[in-house]
Amino acid sequence: MIKVVVIGGGTGSATMLRGLKTLDQLHLTSIVTVADSGGSTGRIRDRYHLPAMGDIRNVMSALGESESLLTSLMDYRFEDVRVPGEGRDVGGHNLGNLILTALIQKFGNMNTAIGEISKILKVKGDIIPSTTQTIQLYAQMIDGTIVMGEDNIPKDRNQIEKVFYTEQVEATPKAVSAIRDADVIVLGIGSLYTSILPNIIIEGIKEAIQQAEAKVIYYCNVMTQLGETDLYSIEDHVRAIEKHGNFELDAVVIASDVIPFELREIYKTELSVPVKSDGTKQNFAKYRYPLLTFENNQVRHDPLLIARSFMHLLRQLQITGD
Repeated sequence: MIKVVVIGGGTGSATMLRGLKTLDQLHLTSIVTVADSGGSTGRIRDRYHLPAMGDIRNVMSALGESESLLTSLMDYRFEDVRVPGEGRDVGGHNLGNLILTALIQKFGNMNTAIGEISKILKVKGDIIPSTTQTIQLYAQMIDGTIVMGEDNIPKDRNQIEKVFYTEQVEATPKAVSAIRDADVIVLGIGSLYTSILPNIIIEGIKEAIQQAEAKVIYYCNVMTQLGETDLYSIEDHVRAIEKHGNFELDAVVIASDVIPFELREIYKTELSVPVKSDGTKQNFAKYRYPLLTFENNQVRHDPLLIARSFMHLLRQLQITGD
């Protein structure tokens, strides 16, 4: 069995895990950011002073044994009907977020709540929050501006210098242990500064990756993200990871697919362009695979192509596990 730790959050980690769970020879652990501050997650976090749980909900749905009715209901969002003079009630909330909130209040901690609902959804693998603290992510821009809140960072339309916390953040012990025992650590895909880096700037997680014997692999984003990685190259993504984590990547996986011209033009109107190499010399090895789907005029990673590429990569890197 090959022990694989996937670090990230949002829909990116969910897409990767939806593919990797089809591979029987893997034991999966997903370490998920709890720094989200927007939407239903942000409202629950502010109201109940709980760690953000939206990304955990996404990963749970992805790792469920089957796409059951309950799994789909986890992502159900109540219609946000606002009546003048009245509160929002459950409007705008995800059902899965409310279930997790109820379980945290019942059992008194997030890890037990995740474990209980994981049993019901028959989750394949382990899901661990990177911390159980209620945290606030900050970004420093290249002009010195400081932006508070994960949800606000991409809206600043500025270039990010670094992300950080202003308080001491303790890593979840189970997350640290999983990283130290891993055969492979996978970063990506997903928002660089608001999904991936919020995990690895936690000191305990950073140190565990630095000390781990595992290979560290990054699945690079295929399109730039407005407000986060405008005009970033592949190497820019890597430099940001290595700068924040103070460790080197062993391999970077890049999509070899040719994005149709019409789609590139659509994304250009949204100020998003394909992520390409800038030609600078790096210490990591690059691996190119077909990874994408272009359904509904969207550039997306295909979970099954990710799984196929990962198996080939394990052979290339001679990773066999126990």
